[in-house]
Amino acid sequence: MTAVRYSHGRAARFYVPLLLQAFAQSFTYPLVGSIVSACDAGVNALSAFSIGQVVMFMIGAVGGGLVMTGMVFAKTAEGYRTYRRLNSIMMVALLSVQVLLCLHPTDRLLFQTLLNLPPDQIEIARRTLFQGLVMQAGFFLRNLPLVALFNAYASFEANLATIARISLTFVFALVFPHYGMTGPDWGMFAITVPILVEYVFCSVFARKYVRRLDAGAPSSLAEQFRFTMPLSVGAGLLALSPFLMAMFVGRTANAADMLAIHYVTLGIANPVAYAALRMQAVAIQFPPEWSGDRRLLKFAVVSGLLLGLLPLALSLPGIGDWYYGRCQNVPERILPTARLVSMMYAFICAIQAVRGRVEGLAALFKRPEAVMAGQVVYTAALVSVLWLLLPLGVPGYLMAVSAIYIAPSASICAVYAVLALKRRRKDGAR
Repeated sequence: MTAVRYSHGRAARFYVPLLLQAFAQSFTYPLVGSIVSACDAGVNALSAFSIGQVVMFMIGAVGGGLVMTGMVFAKTAEGYRTYRRLNSIMMVALLSVQVLLCLHPTDRLLFQTLLNLPPDQIEIARRTLFQGLVMQAGFFLRNLPLVALFNAYASFEANLATIARISLTFVFALVFPHYGMTGPDWGMFAITVPILVEYVFCSVFARKYVRRLDAGAPSSLAEQFRFTMPLSVGAGLLALSPFLMAMFVGRTANAADMLAIHYVTLGIANPVAYAALRMQAVAIQFPPEWSGDRRLLKFAVVSGLLLGLLPLALSLPGIGDWYYGRCQNVPERILPTARLVSMMYAFICAIQAVRGRVEGLAALFKRPEAVMAGQVVYTAALVSVLWLLLPLGVPGYLMAVSAIYIAPSASICAVYAVLALKRRRKDGAR
């Protein structure tokens, strides 16, 4: 499959559906958060629910390299069949790990000993993790049609599937609280069913593209696995970061309030940051056309700055008070702090977009070790910042913001450094 020549217009037409898809997917979490926090336990139930999902995402992220693997190897019929086998094997293995963490005594070790959750939140977090097995399976199953759509430049059709998902979630967020269907259990139902609907839509749209795949050169399961593992190990480390932040923030003064501020503001920061990271797919589909081609880098910075307007808007008194106070049930005493943190996240999208671009280039050049190096550095930088700030008595929300800015910046530097080192070694060997 020949790559399409780059222009800002072509890049935007490919990226905007991905951006909307990523944002819509992530924005379902604050929508569901409004269902969870509407119960009697309020934001404390949302904190426990979020921690259960953090653990689930940490497990699933070990398969986080599968989409990029599919975009590189699943462009032929044989490559796609091999990719399907790899995806199935990793899905079964990681779902087994998730089951194990729901069982006694590993559940207590995880949620009580490591995360220091209050007794009333431990069961909510454990139950969320267990109920998330169906949701996790849905994500893995969705990889197959999603890769076929991306490789066919059919990001618009992928976006239609996501529109169905977020529309159903939005309906649930409106209807459930009206009928008293609130709390973590209903929240998990409201987030899982739309994901399965999205998978069905993606499968229908992708069917024609899978049938059109050429025979092409085969790639072995071992080859795809070797490509995936550095990405997956790195993604697993990356997903560990919210878990680690919960460990540190949960040990600061006023820990319950600090965790509530952290998770409710991340409900907005994560969707836009995740949308910015979709620049990975743009970098793979629009490779550099000459040495020093930085047009996509400029596109990434501008896109990230535009995405940052959303958390900035939610820092304004009227809009922020409505969203955080009314929609997310944030107590009045911490509402100004939530708006302040939202403003602090305004520039994180530009950093994440640049990171997505360089990680996409690393995958395109079949240098997954560069992506893994960046993610290892990300985790190390995040832990270092949290570890240094905790004994200084820095508020928990400020610790989290500082780590979230410094970690991806360090990751970008690491990926660039590894790619430059590989290039010098290659040039020296000639």
